[in-house]
Amino acid sequence: MDGEKEKEVPKINNNSSSGSSRMKKGALAPKLKLSVPHSDEASISKFLTESGTFKDGDLLVNKNGVRIVSQSEVEAPALIQPSDNQMSLADFDAVKVIGKGNGGIVHLVQHKWTEQFFALKILPPLEEKRAYVYNKVVPVIQMNIEESARKNIAQELKINQSSQCPYVVVCYQSFYDNGAISIILEYMDGGSLADFLKKVNTVPEPYLSAICKQVLKGLWYLHHEKHIIHRDLKPSNLLINHRGEVKITDFGVSAILASTSGLANTFVGTYNYMSPERIIGGNYGYRSDIWSLGLVLLEVATGKFPYTSPQPGGWINVYELMETIVDTPAPQAPVQKDPKDRLSANELMAHPFITKYDDLDVDLAMYFTSAGPPLATL
Repeated sequence: MDGEKEKEVPKINNNSSSGSSRMKKGALAPKLKLSVPHSDEASISKFLTESGTFKDGDLLVNKNGVRIVSQSEVEAPALIQPSDNQMSLADFDAVKVIGKGNGGIVHLVQHKWTEQFFALKILPPLEEKRAYVYNKVVPVIQMNIEESARKNIAQELKINQSSQCPYVVVCYQSFYDNGAISIILEYMDGGSLADFLKKVNTVPEPYLSAICKQVLKGLWYLHHEKHIIHRDLKPSNLLINHRGEVKITDFGVSAILASTSGLANTFVGTYNYMSPERIIGGNYGYRSDIWSLGLVLLEVATGKFPYTSPQPGGWINVYELMETIVDTPAPQAPVQKDPKDRLSANELMAHPFITKYDDLDVDLAMYFTSAGPPLATL
């Protein structure tokens, strides 16, 4: 082509006859010629994307290697779906840490080719050291070898991989690498309901009703489709995004019931939101999650935890709080102390608090985004 400079680059053998294929970096036989126009002959944007990827026809080249794609995928690579099983940890770049707690460390990561954001959860926290992972130096969490921790990890992986519900955070893939277990999860860019509550202090009733409705749908799925008691429902385990979606996450202490009796007797979870029957060590079922949801709703509606310490300085210890939950009446009428008096998730869907706003245009997407930008843009 007149007026163009020709540059020699390695030859690429493309044996794939369909869709796209990933090519490894390395020395390849030279021959292929790429025509790069002078800056005054064509816009550089036609050949170099904002992400720094050089494209020419069906060829993409960037710092991560070479890729052959279909013509339609050059402009918009197909987004990764939960059913995809070809991902690896090397496909992701670490952006920043967005969460850290007893359940592990959560990184915001970005897929190199599709530029999708995901949450990478590394379990569980025991020994932290610095190491080169992805494109940055990030903390690597070594696997906790205690039996109880292994069971919790296996539990979380089992539930994440099997859950397919729009009100439960999507799990895309799990990996075991360098002594750590990692889970690629759907990224909820609004953070948790606990994060949101710090911004707004309280949530008005119409929005709270819409939030509750989505959580109830998620609980109904867990209880009656998967036979799962979550056991750790709290504001920090309810995630939101800019689309107005609310989803349940963190199944590290969930119980899968072997029978349909719906009873368990183990003692795990966050004490603050634990039901009275669980605190005293008795049998409990799905409706222990309903107690937790009731406390969450009261906290989000009022801006403070429903149980207030009699001392100005707060609770002396967690046992004082647990005794208060067991020995005193429920904090407010919607929360029923006796599990037999609590409605199921499905029954609560018909409660006036949920149905009274059905005809109104309650825009959770606008409400969530008005509180601040998504984490990915910070």
